[in-house]
Amino acid sequence: MSLSPFHLAIPVHDLPAARAFYGEVFDLEEGRSSEQWVDFNFFGHQLVIHEHPQTPTQEQAHTNPVDGHDVPVPHFGVVLGWDEWEALAERLQARDTTFVIEPHVRFPGQVGEQATMFLLDPCGNALEFKAFKDMNQLFAR
Repeated sequence: MSLSPFHLAIPVHDLPAARAFYGEVFDLEEGRSSEQWVDFNFFGHQLVIHEHPQTPTQEQAHTNPVDGHDVPVPHFGVVLGWDEWEALAERLQARDTTFVIEPHVRFPGQVGEQATMFLLDPCGNALEFKAFKDMNQLFAR
């Protein structure tokens, strides 16, 4: 199945810090930009960071309990291949990244077993990266 790339625009109150975070921490290719926004190739999708005053969810994220963890809401991210997820987790840990939820396997031995990790960008936007050993479990119930 071929997926269409999504387009996501998010607010950032510190454009230079967010630009460095997405460009350097994740090594994302930068696309078009202006003094108020920057496009990134976010794992094949278009992520745009827009300069904007800090939002209430960036100041204090709401959370929902999931598998014993407080998952920040809202959040966004991508589902990676297992090896790609492991490499990203190792790279982030080597950079002494502060995680909201450390890299781990969620729902072990259950339907929907997945590797996941959560972190915040410098502006308080929550990101989740996950992987499934069996991609057929992505939408399993």
